[in-house]
Amino acid sequence: MKIILTRDVEKLGSLGDELEVKPGYARNFLIPQGKAVPVTRDNIKTITHKRALLDKQRADAISKSKELAKKIESAEVEFKMKSGDSGKLFGSVTLKHIYEALDEKGIELDRKKLTLASPIKNLGKHEILVKLHTEVNATLVVVVTPESIEVTPSENEGEAVEGEVANAEESTEVSEETESKAE
Repeated sequence: MKIILTRDVEKLGSLGDELEVKPGYARNFLIPQGKAVPVTRDNIKTITHKRALLDKQRADAISKSKELAKKIESAEVEFKMKSGDSGKLFGSVTLKHIYEALDEKGIELDRKKLTLASPIKNLGKHEILVKLHTEVNATLVVVVTPESIEVTPSENEGEAVEGEVANAEESTEVSEETESKAE
C-alpha cells in the first residue's frame, strides 16, 4: 500500500516521504495514529501544497535539535554513588536519575529520546546516545564517581590515640634506661 508520511517515523522515513508499506501496517498503525495518509490525488495535492511549509518546519526542528545537541554535549552529568572496592555500584544509575540531573541543568528532553540499554552499574565515564531528530544525534557523558565517606573521630578513638602516644613515650624511656644500664 502506498502512503505519504505526515511526520517523521523512526526507521521508516521522514515527513512527506511517499512509501510502499504492508497494508496491515498502514491500516492498523500508521493511518490511525495520524502518522501517514494513503496516496490519493487529493492527498498528493495537499502534500505538494504543504511541502514548502513542511520543509520549513523540518529545518526549524533540525536547527532546534542541533542547538539542544550542543547543550547536551557540553553538559557532563556526574553522580556520586556508593561502590565496592572493585568499582561495582551498590545500586545503579537509571534513566530516571539521568533525566532528573538534566532537568536540574535546565535541559528538558522527551523520555523517548534517551536510550540506555541497561542501567549503569560501574564507576567511570559512560557515553549515552541521545536521538534528538532523525538527522541529529548527541552524546551525553555520564560520570559515576565513588561517594566519599566522611570519617569523624569519636571521643573514644581520640583517647586511644593519646594513649598510644603515651605508651610510645614510655617505651622510648624504658629503652633509654636499658641502654644506660648496659653501658
